[in-house]
Amino acid sequence: MENALWDRLSPEARAEVDRLITADRNVQANAVMRERAGLPRPGIHECVDLLDQRSTALRLGRSCW
Repeated sequence: MENALWDRLSPEARAEVDRLITADRNVQANAVMRERAGLPRPGIHECVDLLDQRSTALRLGRSCW
């Protein structure tokens, strides 16, 4: 599975997003995605979609795509 927003994030930002999702800090994870994806800044809906996908992947034990 591929996601353009996930691809725009650095490995460090990806790790932080995963850590925040695992800690059930979804609002903060969303903020990290928006701040660290570069320009053009992603919209809230794009970040929420990625957050849902990452939550599912983490629950299923997949650290990366």
